[in-house]
Amino acid sequence: MQKTVLHFRTIDMGQLEDMALFIKIVENGSITATAGHLNIAKSAVSRRLMDLEIRLGVQLLNRTTRKSSLTEAGQLFYQKAQAIVSDAEDLTNLVSSGSAELRGTLKVAVPLSFGLLHLSPAVNKFSDMHPDLLIDLHFADRQIDLVEEGFDLAIRIAQLEDSSLVARRITTIRHTLCASPDYLLKRGIPETAEDLKHHDILKYSSPTGLSHQISDKQGVFHEIQGNVVMMANNGDFLKQAALAGRGIYFTPTFISWREFKNGSLVPILKDYEYMDLGAYTVYPQTRFLSERVRQFIDFLSVRFGQEPYWDNWIS
Repeated sequence: MQKTVLHFRTIDMGQLEDMALFIKIVENGSITATAGHLNIAKSAVSRRLMDLEIRLGVQLLNRTTRKSSLTEAGQLFYQKAQAIVSDAEDLTNLVSSGSAELRGTLKVAVPLSFGLLHLSPAVNKFSDMHPDLLIDLHFADRQIDLVEEGFDLAIRIAQLEDSSLVARRITTIRHTLCASPDYLLKRGIPETAEDLKHHDILKYSSPTGLSHQISDKQGVFHEIQGNVVMMANNGDFLKQAALAGRGIYFTPTFISWREFKNGSLVPILKDYEYMDLGAYTVYPQTRFLSERVRQFIDFLSVRFGQEPYWDNWIS
């Protein structure tokens, strides 16, 4: 399928107004409803929409007598126009008021487990600080195309490869091997990486190719090998299996830190080095980074830091 491409040239104030009008047409569901909402003639709204389509060289809406629906090009234009108009409003408010009051919408893609466990209180605090800001969170472990799907930024846990996105590290993500006390009592405590071959393993099936390796004091890497009894692409599910005594779990510490504190899961092979990842905020390269995005990234960086609170059990 051929991908729709929209060419955005220099944007003047009239084009910003046309974008804002198009957004209202989409949100109101029709040209008629938009004209009534704005108290202007339906013909004037229709004329401006037609001029916009002529200027872009594409049809944005499929029109019927009762309602309108977005074309593929219209959907793409709507997403990009939302971001541009919102950023323009944000910049205007910031300059005219001289304050850091944030408005508009902040659309963020976040990984499921990290988002539910640690972003909820952070986002609530940030929302309290900026009550006029609408925060739109999308929870998914898949890698989202930020530009194509209209996101301001994403939080990703990874060893990032080069890309067209700008990344800023907000904290460190550590890992360890662990098991329940019942499992270790029945099967024994592994003392070396070789011992893992005789144990049941709960394995995270990562779409990004997460490495399950540890290194000894000599710097030799060892692949975690054993009898894989369960695989899942969700760390919380595997944690529950570990709590039930099903096997040894290679876990990010942000998932299992409470269980380490209360003793329901026990870290093992603590003399080995474990792979560290980073939690990053990533966003598209733009000429103007909105104040909403900038302040949200700064807030998360300060809140989590390079020694996050969920690692304060580590001695």
